[in-house]
Amino acid sequence: MSAERLYAYVAHGPRDLSVWAMSGTGDFSKLQELPINDRDLAPGTPIGRFAALCVSPDRRFLFASDRAAPYGIRSWAIDREKGTLTYLGDSPAADSSPYIITDPPGNFLLAAHNPVDPDRRTGFVSVAAIREGFVQAPHQVIRTPPKTHAIQVDASGRFVLLPCCDADVVVRLRFDCRTGLLDSDTLSPLVTRPGAGPRHCVFHPGNRFAYVNNEYDGTIYAYSFDPRDGAMSEIQVVQTRPASAGPDENVRVGDLRISPNGKFLFTTVRSGSTVVGFAVDPRTGLLTSIGQTQVDGEARSLAFDPLGRFLVVNGRLTHTAHTYRLDGETGALDKVSAFRAPDHPGWIELVNLS
Repeated sequence: MSAERLYAYVAHGPRDLSVWAMSGTGDFSKLQELPINDRDLAPGTPIGRFAALCVSPDRRFLFASDRAAPYGIRSWAIDREKGTLTYLGDSPAADSSPYIITDPPGNFLLAAHNPVDPDRRTGFVSVAAIREGFVQAPHQVIRTPPKTHAIQVDASGRFVLLPCCDADVVVRLRFDCRTGLLDSDTLSPLVTRPGAGPRHCVFHPGNRFAYVNNEYDGTIYAYSFDPRDGAMSEIQVVQTRPASAGPDENVRVGDLRISPNGKFLFTTVRSGSTVVGFAVDPRTGLLTSIGQTQVDGEARSLAFDPLGRFLVVNGRLTHTAHTYRLDGETGALDKVSAFRAPDHPGWIELVNLS
């Protein structure tokens, strides 16, 4: 693979997006800046309400959630030679969305919605068809528990997980890739300890395990997963809480990512500005701590390069992003480069266009 064929897409606050070329040594050079929305934002719109990004499975399109009312999804075409983006259009969204994904074939966009108004104690999940890179208006919207913060689809495309911070549950749904419809009546939710705050989740690449990090108490739950019927069982709970945090302090855990080969799991802990890592047992799915890495200014989002050689971590408060080389045997992180990003870097997507 040519090093010049790696690209990074970074969201900045609620408005902007930047495009970067990534070298084989982990360095970045900026190619483009674009708006996620073109409107004047309402006074008081939080800069921390980051847009979510996702790339279509065929790497032809990039999508971003516009989290400034009126809410929507913006679509771009990806230039396969240059990595740059061409605006395609906007579509309406059910509400503010902190997380978007596509199903494995790339025919539908699924979004988790967390209403901005704190008095609206609810969440939503929506499904919208994708037609040649254009996201359509949602054809299904289902109410979910409060502060639904993320969404993941398993590799078979048949099961969906939705962590809901303020309900201490992970909603489980069946999904039909042919019709693009969710079935909310057949699977019971996963229940965490009170006050845990399920935030993000990932499936293991082998599709036999799943992991959920908890924003408030700093735990990570590991589950077995059966892709035949969606059955899940809790197998482990591990802790990421910094030693300096009080027993009742909100740890403010952020992103959760698993390496492409499934050997390592990393999460950001915003209260301590750390990235916490675990080795994953490929047979049992159990996690073993590999330590914490101090990072810049409230790390929020993570991304592995597609080959699993590097982990990129942003620093929201320092407006920087740092590249760490990942030791393939131990999971240790070694900082190799940094770049100054536009203000408040959030979501990161790394894409191989070779």
